Amino acid sequence: MKNIEMTVQGNILTMKVDISKDFGLSTSGKNTIIASTEGNISVPDHEEIKIGLNVYKKK
Repeated sequence: MKNIEMTVQGNILTMKVDISKDFGLSTSGKNTIIASTEGNISVPDHEEIKIGLNVYKKK
């Protein structure tokens, strides 16, 4: 995971992303990656729930 913090309190999933970060160009070269789960991952303490997230901006 790049630049994503996930927490679960009760039934609420909270995700934090620092939008000032930059991890370079995407594979296609069209976008700049800000954050990514790098595929589908389990939500903390809830293995049956999956999430996939990409945060990016146009190059």
